[in-house]
Amino acid sequence: MSETNSAAEVAAPHRYTAAMAADIEARWQDFWDAEGTYEAPNPSGDLAGDAALVAKPKKFIMDMFPYPSGSGLHVGHPLGYIATDVYARHQRMTGHNVLHTLGFDAFGLPAEQHAVATGTHPRVSTEAAMDNMKQQLRRLGLGHDKRRSFATIDPDYHKWTQWIFLQIFNSWYDKEADRARPIEELVAQFESGRRTTPDARPWSELTAEDRADVLGEYRLAYASEAPVNWAPGLGTVLANEEVTADGRSERGNFPVFKAKLRQWNMRITAYSDRLLDDLDGLDWPEAIKLQQRNWIGRSEGARVDFAVEYHSPVGTGSDRITVFTTRQDTLFGATYMVLAPEHELLAKIVPAAWPEGTHEVWTGGHATPAEAVDAYRAQAAAKSDVERQAEAKDKTGVFTGVYATNPVSGEQVPVFIADYVLMGYGTGAIMAVPAHDSRDFAFARAFELPMRCVVEPTDGRGTDAAEWDDAFVTYDAKIVNSTGEQISLDGLGVVDAKAKITEWLSAQGIGEGTVNYRLRDWLFSRQRYWGEPFPIVYDENGTAHALPASMLPLELPEVEDYSPRTFEPTDADTKPETPLSRNEDWVNVTLDLGLGDGPKQYRRETNTMPNWAGSCWYELRYLDPHNSEKLVDPAIEQYWMGPREGMPHGGVDLYVGGAEHAVLHLLYARFWSKVLFDLGHVSSSEPFHKLYNQGMIQAFVYRDGRGIAVPAAEVEERDGAYYFQGEKVSRVLGKMGKSLKNAVTPDEISAEYGTDTLRLYEMAMGPLDVSRPWDTRAVVGQYRLLQRLWRNVVDETTGEVTVVDSEPAEDTLRALHKAIDGVGQDLAGLRFNTAIAKITELNNHLTKVGGPVSRSVAERLVLLVAPLAPHVAEELWRKLGHTDSVVHQDFPVADQAYVVDETVTCVVQIKGKVKARLEISPSIGDEELEKLALGDPAVVAALGGAGIRKVIVRAPKLVNIVPA
Repeated sequence: MSETNSAAEVAAPHRYTAAMAADIEARWQDFWDAEGTYEAPNPSGDLAGDAALVAKPKKFIMDMFPYPSGSGLHVGHPLGYIATDVYARHQRMTGHNVLHTLGFDAFGLPAEQHAVATGTHPRVSTEAAMDNMKQQLRRLGLGHDKRRSFATIDPDYHKWTQWIFLQIFNSWYDKEADRARPIEELVAQFESGRRTTPDARPWSELTAEDRADVLGEYRLAYASEAPVNWAPGLGTVLANEEVTADGRSERGNFPVFKAKLRQWNMRITAYSDRLLDDLDGLDWPEAIKLQQRNWIGRSEGARVDFAVEYHSPVGTGSDRITVFTTRQDTLFGATYMVLAPEHELLAKIVPAAWPEGTHEVWTGGHATPAEAVDAYRAQAAAKSDVERQAEAKDKTGVFTGVYATNPVSGEQVPVFIADYVLMGYGTGAIMAVPAHDSRDFAFARAFELPMRCVVEPTDGRGTDAAEWDDAFVTYDAKIVNSTGEQISLDGLGVVDAKAKITEWLSAQGIGEGTVNYRLRDWLFSRQRYWGEPFPIVYDENGTAHALPASMLPLELPEVEDYSPRTFEPTDADTKPETPLSRNEDWVNVTLDLGLGDGPKQYRRETNTMPNWAGSCWYELRYLDPHNSEKLVDPAIEQYWMGPREGMPHGGVDLYVGGAEHAVLHLLYARFWSKVLFDLGHVSSSEPFHKLYNQGMIQAFVYRDGRGIAVPAAEVEERDGAYYFQGEKVSRVLGKMGKSLKNAVTPDEISAEYGTDTLRLYEMAMGPLDVSRPWDTRAVVGQYRLLQRLWRNVVDETTGEVTVVDSEPAEDTLRALHKAIDGVGQDLAGLRFNTAIAKITELNNHLTKVGGPVSRSVAERLVLLVAPLAPHVAEELWRKLGHTDSVVHQDFPVADQAYVVDETVTCVVQIKGKVKARLEISPSIGDEELEKLALGDPAVVAALGGAGIRKVIVRAPKLVNIVPA
C-alpha cells in the first residue's frame, strides 16, 4: 500500500477499501450459509397440496458441470458462474422460487493421469481439487443452494448413474410406438408369437444364449464387436465425437485408428428423428442447433440391392451388395461399385484368381485378389476417417475380382474397395456414378473406368463425360440416357425421377425409399480406471447379466496400477488391457442375481463408463439430491422441469456454458432424457429448455525468441513494445491458462479490490456471449464505482449513514426510474454490461448533484446493485436500517411517468439536410408534428416559398421534407 493511500485511509477510516470489502464479504458469506439464504424449497409431495409454492413462479438455473482441476480457477472460469448468479439473484427479487446450485463432474482422465504419474489415488487428488474449488467459488459470493451439491464420484450419485444404465440396457425402441419400452414387453411379444425371432424358431425353443443374442439386437445399451476408434497411445477407445478433425485424440493428440473390438454401445441412433425434431421446441442458439442437425445428418434416399455371384475359396454362391444413395435417379449411370475396406462381404466373395481380362491398373500389382485386398485393408487401417475422406488428389483402391449386376441396366459392374468409403456411414458400400460425383469421377479417371452422363448438363459441356474435366452435379436438370427394358427415366426432372425409380425398386423387391443418418451409435466403453463401473456381469457362456438394483452402487476396487496398457502411438495392431482386469478378486465373483439358479460364478465387466455418463442426468439430481429410493420424486421433477406454456418439452429454464459442448454432452444428455421420459421416470423429454453460450475471457500471451511463454505479470511495456527481463517478447491474444503463464486467479483480484469489484468487472467487460480480453488495470474502474456508491450512502470519516428522508428533485426521480426500468430489462435479458452502465450513470448523477441522497433513492439504488455486487449491497442495506437480507427483497418497479421523457428532439430535414430541431412531446401525432415542422421559421426560410412535393413524418423523431 502506498503512503498516499495510507494517509487517505487514516483521513477517511470508513472508506470502502479492499480490506473493508474482505471483511464485509466474509461476514455476509457466513451469514448466508448460516441462514440458508439460498435454499430453494421443493414441493412436499402432491403438487395440488402445495398450492402456494406452485402459484409462485419457479426458475431452475444451471451452469455446465465444472471439472475440479488441481490448478484451481483463473478469472476466465467464473464468467458463466457469476452471470448465472446475477440472473438468479434478479429472479429471486422478482418473486421467483429459484433453484441454483453447482456440483462437480469428477470422474475423468486428468485425475487418472495424475494417479499414474504420482501413485496418488484419483479420489484423493480429485477431492483435494474440489475442496480448493469450493473455497474459491464461495469467495465469489455465489448464491448456490449447497444442500443440493454433489460430485459424480459420490457413491450415492453414481449408484443412480448405474441404475440409469440398467434402465437403458433393459429397454428397446419400439418403432411402431416411437418410444422406448421395457425389454420384458419385447420378450412377451416373442413368447406370444406376435413377433417372430430372426430365424423363425419359437421363443421356447431358443437356448438362454440364443435369447440373449436376439435381445442384444434390440437393447438400447448393447455390446457388439464393431469398428471402433482405437488410440494405442492412450490405451483406450474413443467415441467419434472425441476424435479431432485431423483424426487424432482430443486428449493427448494421439493418432486414432479403426479396430474391431467388442465394446458397449448406446443405441442413440434410434432417437435420430426425435433428436432432430425436438430442437424446434428449444430456445437454443441457432448455431448450436445447426451443429446438432449436421451431426445427426438426416438424408432421404433409397436402398438399392446389387446382385453379386461369387466363386471363392469359401464357396460358390450369390449375395447382394446393398447401397444407400440420395441420388437413385442416377442409377443408370452407376458404372462400378466401391466397398469399404472393412465390409463383411469381403470375407466370402473375393476369388482365388483375377478374372480374365482384369485391367492391370485395377490389381495394385498383386498376384491375386486376396493379396490385393489384404494389403489394401492394412493400408486403410493406418488412416483416420478424416484422412480417408480428405479430398486427396490421388484416389487409391483395388479391384476385388468380383462383378455386381446393375439392377436397372443389367450391366456387370466391377466391385472395388477404396478408403474413401466408410463403414460408419450408410451401408459401407456405394454405387459409383462418376459423371455426377466428383470423388467418383477422380477414382474413375485413376482406374480408367467408364463414365455415363445421365443428368443433362446445363452448362454447354455436352453429354460425353469422357471429355469433361470434372463431374456435373446438379438437382436442377433433366435425366438422359436412362432407359432400360423395364423402366425409363428419360426426360424427367430429378425429383420426379427419384420418385419413379424408388417406386419401381420397391415393386421389384430390390430396394425401397429410406432415410439415412450420419449419427452413429454412442461408443460407451473406456479402458480406464477412474470411471463408473458397469453394473454388468458375465456367466460361463459369456452372456451379460444386469446386477439387481439392490447391489448398487458397484464401487471401484483398489488397483496397484491405474493406467491402461498403452502402446506405441502408431501400433494399430494392438488391443486394450484395462486396469480393472488386473484385480482378479474383484473381477471373478460369486453372486445370486435372483434368477432362480442360486449363487453362481460370474466375471465382471472390466471397462468403465465414459466421463460423459455422470453429466447426462445431473440436472435431475439437483432436484432431489438425497433421495435414496428413487431417481427423483415425480412431483419434484414435474414442478421444476415439467412441460408448461412456452416449454413444450420441459427442461431447465436456463443452462449456461461453453459452445464447445454443442454435440458431445448436449446430444448425450438429450438422449438419456428421452429414454427416461419414454420409460415414465420423468415428465420432461428434454433436459435443457434455454441454452446460453457465454464467451471466453482471453489474455495476452507473451513469448520470447524461442517461442516459449514467459510470465505475463513480469512483462514491461516500453514505447509500444514488450520486454521480459530486458529482452523483447512478442504479444498475441489467446487463451488464459497456467501453461501459458498468463493466468490471473480470482483470489488475486479479490485480495486487491474485493470480490464485488471482480464480479462487476467480469460482467461489465462486454456482452456475455462475446469473448473479451482481460485487463487487470481496468478492474479499478469498477472498484471506484463501488467507492462512489459507498460514499453516496456512508460518511467516510464517521461511518454514519448520510441519507435524508426528503423527496428527491424531479431530475433525480427521472434518472432513478429510467435506471430501474433499464436495469431490470437488462438483467432479465442477460445484458449485464449495459445494466452496470445504467447503474453507473445513476450513481454519477447522484454524485454530480451533491448533497445528501434521498433515502428512497439510496435504497432503490442498493437494490439495483444487489444482484451484481451482493456483499456491498447487503452491508449498505443493513446500514440503511433494515434487519432482513437484501436477497429476497422486491426488485424496484419503475414509475413509467418518469421513464418517458417530457420532451424529445425531433430533427427536421430538407433534402436530407438538417434545417431545424424541435422539442416536442413524445406522444405527438404525425399530423400535428407535420404542422409544427412546416411552421417553424427556420424551415419556412429554408424553403424560400418553394412548393412541397412530399412530407415524410416519423413521429416523434423525424420529419423529412421533399420540395417540389
